Amino acid sequence: MKSHAQVVVIGGGVVGASVLYHLTKAGWKDVMLIERAELTAGSTWHAAGGMHTVNGDPNVAKLQQYTIQLYKEIEQISGQSCGVHITGGIMLAGTQERMDWLKMAKARGRYLGMDLEIISMAEAKKLAPLMDEKHFIGAMYDPIEGHVDPYGVTHAYAKSAQIGGAEIVRQCRVTDLLQHLDGSWDVVTEKGTVRAEHVVNCGGLWAREIGRMVGIELPILAMEHQYLITDDMPQLVGQKEQLHLIDFEGEIYMRQERGGMLMGTYEKNGVPWSPKETPWDFGQNLLPDDLERIAPELEVGFKHFPAIETAGIKKIINGPFTFAPDGNPLIGPVKGLKNFWVACGVMAGFSQGGGVGLALSNWMVQGDPGFDVWGMDVARYGDWATLAYTNVKVRENYSRRFRIRFPNEELPAARPLRTTPVYGELKAENAVFGDYCGLEHALWFAPKGTPAEEEFTFKRSEAHEHVGAECRAVRESVGLLEIANYGKMEVTGPRAADFLSHVMANKIPDVGRMVLTPMLNEQGKLIGDFTVGRHAADKFFLVCTYAAEVYYMRWFEKHLPESGVTIRPCAMEYNGFSVAGPNSRAVLQKLVGEDLSTKAFPFMTFRKMNVGLMPAFVGRVSFTGDLGYEIWVTSDYTRALYNALTDAGAEFNIRPIGGRALNALRLEKSFGTWAREYRPIYGPYEAGLGRFVDLKKNDFVGRSAAVKEKEAGGALRLVTFDVAALDADAIGDEPVWHDGKVVGWVTSGGYGHSVGKSLALGYIPKELASVSSGFEIEILGERRAAVKLDAPAFDPTGSRMRA
Repeated sequence: MKSHAQVVVIGGGVVGASVLYHLTKAGWKDVMLIERAELTAGSTWHAAGGMHTVNGDPNVAKLQQYTIQLYKEIEQISGQSCGVHITGGIMLAGTQERMDWLKMAKARGRYLGMDLEIISMAEAKKLAPLMDEKHFIGAMYDPIEGHVDPYGVTHAYAKSAQIGGAEIVRQCRVTDLLQHLDGSWDVVTEKGTVRAEHVVNCGGLWAREIGRMVGIELPILAMEHQYLITDDMPQLVGQKEQLHLIDFEGEIYMRQERGGMLMGTYEKNGVPWSPKETPWDFGQNLLPDDLERIAPELEVGFKHFPAIETAGIKKIINGPFTFAPDGNPLIGPVKGLKNFWVACGVMAGFSQGGGVGLALSNWMVQGDPGFDVWGMDVARYGDWATLAYTNVKVRENYSRRFRIRFPNEELPAARPLRTTPVYGELKAENAVFGDYCGLEHALWFAPKGTPAEEEFTFKRSEAHEHVGAECRAVRESVGLLEIANYGKMEVTGPRAADFLSHVMANKIPDVGRMVLTPMLNEQGKLIGDFTVGRHAADKFFLVCTYAAEVYYMRWFEKHLPESGVTIRPCAMEYNGFSVAGPNSRAVLQKLVGEDLSTKAFPFMTFRKMNVGLMPAFVGRVSFTGDLGYEIWVTSDYTRALYNALTDAGAEFNIRPIGGRALNALRLEKSFGTWAREYRPIYGPYEAGLGRFVDLKKNDFVGRSAAVKEKEAGGALRLVTFDVAALDADAIGDEPVWHDGKVVGWVTSGGYGHSVGKSLALGYIPKELASVSSGFEIEILGERRAAVKLDAPAFDPTGSRMRA
């Protein structure tokens, strides 16, 4: 074993082998993989090996497509068969709600280039004769589904990596990781120490233990997972290989395994395995069978597929797999640890392993994953994702693996976890709460005396009319919104202004002012959307997306100068409220001594002042598109500020509003939001943010790419549509049609209550940006006419915000 390497990959499962291969493919040859036992010795060896392209996140779906296409490449390089069986697959729907979900999945697949097809049960029965079709109402067929040989795939990656120059060391456990001042690492093993520039944690079942070596607690948990293989079945003799099947009602997946069938389930009562520590001596072992635990699911499966019930059971597999709380992988660099990377929690390794390896290798070699991987980025979790929280949420996610997640559904596990000081007051107002990064926030307010509940649906729910009333309160008088779930950061120091000018695309505001600014990566793509307020020469208050706080801090650390700047995330230290609507100035003026007239306190002013008895930051800005103010106080003043605002607003019938109303109001103004309209696959000019990019500055990150985008015009344009919807609105990821062809996709949508329109924001080719007619948006499988708007639906001149 050599003593130095550019990269050490820890873990020899399918993910580690994929990362190793992709690093060599990207040109890094001085790389090695260290495995505690043999390749595949963790979860990989006992995996069912299923692969599919459908995923709820379109960006993850793209990487799954790449993974499946990659198998031919690594077979050719390595000479190792991957045991690929492309049988095609069917997803079966037993309810109309599930059928609607399949229609949405098919629609999403249109702009991803997926050849999905909704089929009748008569057609499904021909393709999958083992089923009893009376239990289902419809199905979706995917020609690119099947299974692979886990051993073959992993060794094909490994051999291809070795041919590319990589070294693989087996039977060698990593016992410690020590970082040097220059950022390099000592990888301490049972066979000696390797000095490495980069370390990649692909530890699988042991990823937590590897993380603990460097002082982090990764939010992953292993769950016991069972599947069975039947004896040979006479119904399969002489037949074409059976398709891969997913039975959502039975929460079962199934495929052919030689002369029998393999049937697995994600049961409701899932059991964590080794929830606190993974024993190092756990090898290629299986766990004790527990068919009783999955008996309810098997009973449904046997009813839906009667031939399985009469077949004998040849083998039962019960083995552990790791999951993150939301079921997606954890990949990327870890904040605060130079050159330490993770690629773990990849439950669907044979659908996602190739894409994970590609994205991570791009990130390491080129500084950017090359794709939008936010849904897999380890930075999406903060310190609130503790070991206990992870345990609860993983078990919930596991039990829902094949269940519908409705767009208005809030999951109950680990709630309430984090609350603000006015949680009780909002609850007394009959708030229906949502969960955002473990924080409770009001979605909408049910009428007093009625249950604060909502029926889950793909269509407009009973909340529709009440959200509408909240929106009209803002447009007609004044609304009060708690905005504690915004991200906040303090940036201070003598070089703070220079630093912010370097990482932000817009100019830096003068003292007493604020600006809206994108943040770009080196490729000129959107990685952030900030409001920057300046209350002193060397003191700034940033408002951003709270879910991306760790993501932003990781980026800032990468670009910080050695001295002169301090950045402090403070989202939960500052709570705040937005007052918005034509009477918002009158409400706030009752509480402050300063003149709030437009002449004295114009749009985008930002100052420290007392609001009632409370010291606060006040900015004249509002995401509603109406006259409004954001008021920030430290958390100890939150309840007093809430009471002061509600008392001052009583004569104006001030009304509490929730996040649903805010979303509807921002759609009326065509305001985008990060993680929907603004993501690392879009440039600022494509996203309509060009007016917030100051090209007069010569040194900000991404400037050169932004100049090129402005000159070339980019490929896309973010536009707003007025949709002829019925009882269901666009929510995001629906295809946009024009003249019978799919030309784009929706990023977010909903109903604009104060303008009486169903609205959708989305991207289309720039060549169509001047066209208004001929568009359609596919909602629940039905194409609805859509008109592209040339201006926001509400107050297109912006006069209300500046009044």
